[in-house]
Amino acid sequence: MNFKLYQEVALAVDLPDHGLKVGDVATLVDFVPHPTGGEEGCVLEIFDALGESIAVVSVAKSAIQPLKAGEILSIRPLAEAS
Repeated sequence: MNFKLYQEVALAVDLPDHGLKVGDVATLVDFVPHPTGGEEGCVLEIFDALGESIAVVSVAKSAIQPLKAGEILSIRPLAEAS
């Protein structure tokens, strides 16, 4: 999958350390190479429902998925990080 900078994407994995869950929407802000040649990484910025930045995280490219037609956005309280 080819992603573009500043594209909105959805998480494909839970990130419990950040209180984030599968399906949460994030903005792709950078690509980062793996330090030993593994899977490329992505830096994501997550915003709350009012547009305030609440987290910046790095994940493997396989941990995101594109938003698709027919999907619906919803809101939920930010989960407490474990």
